[in-house]
Amino acid sequence: MSNLSPEAQRLVDSLAKKEKLVALLAPSFPIDFDPATIAAELKSLGFTHIVEVSAGAVETNRQLLTLLKENPQARYITSPCPTLVRLIRKKYPQLVKFLSPTDSPMVATVKIVKEKYSGYRPVFIGPCLVKKLEASEDYPDLNLLVLTYKELIQVMESLGRKTGELKEVSGFDVIETTTRLYPISGGLAQSAKVKDYLAEDEYLVVSGLREVEAALAEFEVNIKIRLLDVLFCEGGCIGGPGIASKLSLTDRRDRITRFWQDGIQS
Repeated sequence: MSNLSPEAQRLVDSLAKKEKLVALLAPSFPIDFDPATIAAELKSLGFTHIVEVSAGAVETNRQLLTLLKENPQARYITSPCPTLVRLIRKKYPQLVKFLSPTDSPMVATVKIVKEKYSGYRPVFIGPCLVKKLEASEDYPDLNLLVLTYKELIQVMESLGRKTGELKEVSGFDVIETTTRLYPISGGLAQSAKVKDYLAEDEYLVVSGLREVEAALAEFEVNIKIRLLDVLFCEGGCIGGPGIASKLSLTDRRDRITRFWQDGIQS
């Protein structure tokens, strides 16, 4: 009997059937995988194209900045984090109206993939368990398969592979360097250059449940705050439960920062 999750088993089955698949790697992937070889490793499994979800984050930022510019009195809570969205829907329904009506980087990247690679199924691979609910409940029409990094590693092992074994260097089919900081708390605000549009007291960046709930309470009463950039996991998406690495949050942050720096310097 397979010990794989239903999503991991579906991926194994799809690979066995040689279905046309595109891998969408969330920007926290360097925590668990070598950026130089992971694309080649995924292609050796059977994926046809490999895409950085940081590409979709550019569109998320564009949509958010458009909202801020066109609605100078409006206030927003960023919505890329599906755990936060569900927390607000369940516990703070009075704040639902403030959730930014923007595509998450995952959804924006799927739209890029569907336009660029028509007929291919997108497979999102990231650190978040709740992305599965975002895909199945909020966007069922996208036919999106979602796995965590842990599940991808299990798939590779079930197929007799280990990450890091393949030394062939192969590039991504779609890359984006400017938004690789997205999984770090404040990555959205920094990459979107929110400070160019809002005063320091008009936006707030937080992560982790305790800070999130305090920030939501402050946002509700402090109308000066026009933007709440918030991620549910401690430290941002780098603290996601789907990450296999035992690295500390500091070391995880350093890996993402180095990958971002390598990209903008190349």
